[in-house]
Amino acid sequence: MALDIIIVGAGISGLCTAIALRRAGHKVQIFEKSRFATEIGAAVSLAPNGVLVLEHLGFDFARAQACRHKAWEVMDGLTLRQITIQSLENVASITGSDYHTVHRVDLHKELLRLALETTSAESISTSPVKIQYGSPIADVDALNGQVYLTDGTVHSADLVIAADGLHSTVRGCVVPPDSNTSNRAIETGMSAFRFLLPTETLMARPEIRDAMRMKTGDSALLADTSRVDSVQHMIWYGCRGNQVQNFVGIHLTREPERSSGDAKSDMLQEFGHFNQIVPEIINLADDVKCWPLLIHEPLKTWIYHKVLLIGDAAHAMLPFGGQGANQAIEDAGAISILFRDLHSAEDLPARLALFEKVRTKRASRVQVLSTVRVGKEKEVEGRVMKYMEDGMDVPNTFASRLVHDSGFNVLERCEEELKAV
Repeated sequence: MALDIIIVGAGISGLCTAIALRRAGHKVQIFEKSRFATEIGAAVSLAPNGVLVLEHLGFDFARAQACRHKAWEVMDGLTLRQITIQSLENVASITGSDYHTVHRVDLHKELLRLALETTSAESISTSPVKIQYGSPIADVDALNGQVYLTDGTVHSADLVIAADGLHSTVRGCVVPPDSNTSNRAIETGMSAFRFLLPTETLMARPEIRDAMRMKTGDSALLADTSRVDSVQHMIWYGCRGNQVQNFVGIHLTREPERSSGDAKSDMLQEFGHFNQIVPEIINLADDVKCWPLLIHEPLKTWIYHKVLLIGDAAHAMLPFGGQGANQAIEDAGAISILFRDLHSAEDLPARLALFEKVRTKRASRVQVLSTVRVGKEKEVEGRVMKYMEDGMDVPNTFASRLVHDSGFNVLERCEEELKAV
């Protein structure tokens, strides 16, 4: 039986889940508050746990100009000396897939293609996903599975899935205001500068070209070693067939009186003490953005009657470890397996219970780990232990964190849970 499912939000999480539901034979309608069928932002790191799901959904990595990454390197931001490097060459033999990076716009376009394409493929048995843009949500009736739009229209479904991000409107249905968990995102005191530059622009500068050749890892973290307690670091990796370089500069949020009002000027001040090539690279940027880094505490449940939270609405996390998008993709992977062969809406509660069993503790561990930079896992070991499952070792080192975060196959786990029922 094909269920009618509404998804709130047409970002990475919403589109991946829509594709998963379509492949499972269900009818999907997405309501997106934006009026634009495009994505903004810089690049996204795709870890093996997310790549496995995207491959399962039919994602075309070549079409999306994704780059395979073979090494992750930590460098001294002041001297560019290598501190450590983690080879990813053989990661596929352990995890089943490789690390990739992709421009967010290219990722979004490929997901849209999979959601909207008309096909006769046996694996896709329903009509294309319907997406209604410019449709913000006013309220949701979780008991009856009804969505109220701000234009006054009401839409009903067997299930409403909230993929509306960090500042989710729907989240309040699952986490009521009188609960002990706040619906407001928590300020971390950190922010992130972001910008992109063409590789050829960087290669035209001799000093930067030499530094790029020194950077043996595809992805590099340039750490501030001037202070032991510094959170400042820059993440640098390529995308779009390595024709574009992505930069993310993590720093303590500047006080209003210290901010110039111009993100590029502020970034030059924050990273001016790094190696001379860093301010040179920043000076080349045309469009520097700055975003505050916010997070939610792990939730006890993501479900309330006919409402399910996924993605950042359920488990918003920080960029340390690069798992934010991958955990949203894992949600979709779980749904693609657990929502197969649903014979009636009455079967939904049991399948949703399996979904929580597979996802909540797993995502909560990754969420906690995301609050610390690679190599700092010991600092949150106690918090991670609260969400451990039987027979698991606590991921408390860089290497064990990589295996924990990236070496999980949500598709296999869900198949196992279905067989055990």
